[in-house]
Amino acid sequence: MVSSELDRERDYVATLYARLDELRADAQQQLKRVHAQDVGGNHQSRSERDAFARIFEDRIVQLNEVDERLAFGRLEAAGPAATATDAAAADAADDDAAGADGAAGADPRYRYIGRIGLRDDDLRPILLDWRVPQAGPFYQATAATPMGIRSRRHLLSRGRRIVRIEDEIFDSSSITDDEASTLQGEGALMASLSAERTGRMHDIVATIQAEQDRIIRSELPGVLVVQGGPGTGKTAVALHRAAYLLYSHRERLRSSGVLVVGPSRAFLQYIEAVLPSLGETGVVLASVGQLYPGIDATAEDRPEVAVVKGDVSMASLVERAIRSRQRVPDAPQQLDVNGEALTLEPSVIANAIARAHESRKPYNEARVTFVKTALAELTRTLAAQLRSHGNTVDEDDYGMLREDLRSAYDVRVALNTAWIPLTPQKLLQDLYARPQWLAELTPNWSPARRALLRRDREAPFTVSDVPLLDEAAEHLGEHSERNASVQREAKQQRKRDIENAENAIRNMDVEGIIRAEDLADSFAEQASRATTAERAASDRTWTYGHIVVDEAQELSPMQWRLLRRRGPLRSFTIVGDIAQASAAASAHSWAEAVAPLVGRAKQGEGWRLEELTVNYRTPTQIADAAQLMAEQHDLPVTRSTSVRESEWPITTVRASEGRGPADRAAQGERALPGDRALQDALQQATLEAVEADRSIDSLGTIGVIVLPDALRATFDTLTAALPGEVGVGAAGLTRQVAVMTPQEAKGLEFDSVVIVEPDRVLTDLPRGASALYVAMTRPTQRLTFVSL
Repeated sequence: MVSSELDRERDYVATLYARLDELRADAQQQLKRVHAQDVGGNHQSRSERDAFARIFEDRIVQLNEVDERLAFGRLEAAGPAATATDAAAADAADDDAAGADGAAGADPRYRYIGRIGLRDDDLRPILLDWRVPQAGPFYQATAATPMGIRSRRHLLSRGRRIVRIEDEIFDSSSITDDEASTLQGEGALMASLSAERTGRMHDIVATIQAEQDRIIRSELPGVLVVQGGPGTGKTAVALHRAAYLLYSHRERLRSSGVLVVGPSRAFLQYIEAVLPSLGETGVVLASVGQLYPGIDATAEDRPEVAVVKGDVSMASLVERAIRSRQRVPDAPQQLDVNGEALTLEPSVIANAIARAHESRKPYNEARVTFVKTALAELTRTLAAQLRSHGNTVDEDDYGMLREDLRSAYDVRVALNTAWIPLTPQKLLQDLYARPQWLAELTPNWSPARRALLRRDREAPFTVSDVPLLDEAAEHLGEHSERNASVQREAKQQRKRDIENAENAIRNMDVEGIIRAEDLADSFAEQASRATTAERAASDRTWTYGHIVVDEAQELSPMQWRLLRRRGPLRSFTIVGDIAQASAAASAHSWAEAVAPLVGRAKQGEGWRLEELTVNYRTPTQIADAAQLMAEQHDLPVTRSTSVRESEWPITTVRASEGRGPADRAAQGERALPGDRALQDALQQATLEAVEADRSIDSLGTIGVIVLPDALRATFDTLTAALPGEVGVGAAGLTRQVAVMTPQEAKGLEFDSVVIVEPDRVLTDLPRGASALYVAMTRPTQRLTFVSL
């Protein structure tokens, strides 16, 4: 039974891959055909050709990315009635541009579930995209609530070959003798959890559990907070939700895009392959330090500095600093305009500033009004002065006089002194480098608090500076000549693009395959030579249709203000664990964290909360120890239940003397010679983790978590023992051993984790208990402490 069933599934999946290859070859042929077109010098024709090329190129990328584990599940309907209902639902489903919809395969009893949807030549569905409603029972059905499903089958593959099948039968009364011999249970999930880590996060699309699936498929609008302890799959849920929303709300999100914000560059490198493997390549991935165009900040401020910069009061300080750069001179100024001495009265500057403020435009845009008003008044004054000298000046000469004034050195200096053009970078650099100015702006601050912001102009911007730069840019605005007429022209161009797209689709004979709106979007993308994701990442004023924030408990109020500007529709998926909040400026509760987005709204009104309670990553003995430590330090832990145990106990390697080998052995600790230094103990602990992997023919990943001041020494020590196998931070994710701080380890996982000097993590870091909790919950198999 099992062998024949396995062969049958292999044959069916082989037909799916054959269809995938056909679609890929067809897209490549269409692309070749488009490239071969001779469109001459006609701009519109070139634009149409390039837009078609872009669509086929994206299609080929998508088909390539979903090759691994294309199909991973099968549903069997409970009976004829359910089968007929399911087939009708599938026939009613719309087929999108990727052919990703439908139900069932050749046998109408079965629905095969995969990364994307496929149809055969007759447009009959042969593979369901995991995101369509008909695929929901694969994740949600239980024996108590089978949802019209008789059985669920997991297809476990290696490459393109099915290597194992596992069945779950919901209607036990219908099991035949042959079926009784088929493997049942949660083997697919357990195999996934036990697999060694590679330094890259994998999707969980084949093993999504019911509580995770409910969150993934929840409605788009509003602020959704997903709270869960370590290992409960928060990051996986967030990324799969992004893929689900992009599929289910493509019309709304295609042009605006989805932003995924992570805590560090290492984290982004860790998750970067997940969404492409799910068929989505247009998402912007960024850390907070990358959310201001032209800045890629990685340096962290000292905790006490980060607290000051993250406080919401910095928003009003930035606003005051900008307003203070507009100054009325104390006395009249003598200006030289082409040899003519002209007096600039303070009242001229004061009136021009007042007129500019009335415009209610941002600083740099209002400055245009200021300059125009001041020049107009100076032009009238200069004209009157020239007439008093016997010169003939009429209104036709005013334009020339105004240009003389605009280009005069003294006039430029006077106007710039009164209202200097500013960039966010210059404003912040001046604020930090001019203590006297900062003191004038902050009369209620203590000298010690001001001193925390003091630094040289040349110092690089930090992660905490990025929200301040964005805040300044919001008030400063741009030197933009765009106006209502330009925006009207953009609307007209969009209308023309859709009309041209409709004609092009008819000419290319691809009606029903490509939508005119999608092709028009490609015209716009081609014109800018950038994808939606690329344009969004480079435009500070870009607003996203949805924002996913991972490790959200770490964000400061100022960072939340930045994200609010990026997502004015207030459509957010926020995932994290308050107990893991280790940043000095982070929140103590979700109500406090989301306040910049929803104000003082209560849970269930302005935002909703979901909790994940099953730990899929951390073995029971490690999870229990971490939760006990957290509770002893009064952290608000969300209790979770681990689904498995590890064969390795938690161990401690000590470098100091004080107890004999027998004492250590009695407590499950390894005995070490008393004269070994800490770095020797670290080296031994890491080598033992490597050997443990080798003993089971594994090259699992090892995370060595240390305090920031020990990164260099730790790297040197381990490199001496394992040359070429050790990396620091994000670079470590491509090596067997990664050395990083607790902050850098957020959201990551390793087969083995070695924590160096846990007592110092507790005492030396702000929110040290949270930092240690993070470190203790990174391993999937083994945990070792190295202590003095």
